[in-house]
Parts: sequence; C-alpha cells; structure tokens
Amino acid sequence: MEYFIPKSAVIFEEEIKKSRFITYVHHTEGLAQAKSFWQEIKALHPNARHHCWAAVAAQPNNSQEFGFSDDGEPAGTAGKPMLNALLGSGIGEISAVVVRYYGGILLGTGGLVRAYGNGVQQALNQLEVVLKVERGRYLLDCDYAQANWIAQLCEKYNVVINAQDFQANVRFEFGVSDDKLASFRRELTDRSAGRLILKAIE
Repeated sequence: MEYFIPKSAVIFEEEIKKSRFITYVHHTEGLAQAKSFWQEIKALHPNARHHCWAAVAAQPNNSQEFGFSDDGEPAGTAGKPMLNALLGSGIGEISAVVVRYYGGILLGTGGLVRAYGNGVQQALNQLEVVLKVERGRYLLDCDYAQANWIAQLCEKYNVVINAQDFQANVRFEFGVSDDKLASFRRELTDRSAGRLILKAIE
C-alpha cells in the first residue's frame, strides 16, 4: 500500500474573536505516538484552556488507528471536525493538536467547528508530504552467478535490497510491496526454473 505522510511539522496560528488558536500538525506512527505528541503540546502550553487533538495514526483507511478529543469543548465541536479535515486530506501517520487560549467571547458550536476544522485545513495547506510505500520483508538465497540478474529484477519491480550477505552463496533481504510481489516472485521462479524460493520474514 502507498500513501502520503508528513515530511515535516507545521504550525498555524490565528485569532478569532479574541481567542488564540494554534494548530500543530506532526508525523506520528501509531496512536501511542499521537498521544505523546499531544502531551508534549500540552506541556508547551500549560495555561491554555483547551488542547484538542485528532489523529489518523497509521494508513489513511485504518480506522483502528483514528483518535480524537474535544478536551473540554462542547462534544463534536473540536476533535471530530479536526479528524474530518485529516481524513479529507488522505494523508496517513498524521496528528493535529489545536491549542486554544480563550479570549472571553463565546463562538457558539458552529463557530467552534469552523475554527478547529479550518485551523487544521490551513496547516494541511502548508504541509509538505512524502510517499510511503509499505513493503513486506523477504529472504532469498541464490548463487553468485544469479546475483546480477536478480539485482536487475529488483530495479524492474521497485524492490528494495535491505541487506545482502556474501558467504558460500548470496543471501538477500528484500522489501517488496504487495502489488509487485506476485510478478516479482513469478519471474524469479521462471528464470531459475523453480529453484529460487522467496521466503517471507514474519
């Protein structure tokens, strides 16, 4: 699976009716990391009234790794619109924390939804991303004579050589994306007359 992840952190700040909203967007891998990022921002702003957060902490379609909190704002006015903005971006492994310094003027539920959702959207507009390709890990043992054409095959199928060990024969450790696995395995089998076996590393 391929998806975009944040390349670097972004901060966006605005004032709405005397309340200060500071949005932090960051790369986080997994909900545990997302929650510790939230704790970091809370420690940075101990006097703020609210520290709301949302995360799409793994693949963009993995709902097990979604999370959000309104942190004292009326239910549904902060975390959910923030999460919706993240989901709309299609980016994975991403967290947003919005810090609010209350300015004394109530914004109403609609105003809060707009403030929190828009803060994340504005931060996303500034965000640089990189493509992440998820790859399974595989081992392959081959003769020295086969190593060259196997390396060429890796280029053809965008297979990453994570490690290679030259002993009595050659041992490769590969990173192979799911969509290339069947073709890569088939060509290895065909060209070696069935002698080369790709073994998955659990």
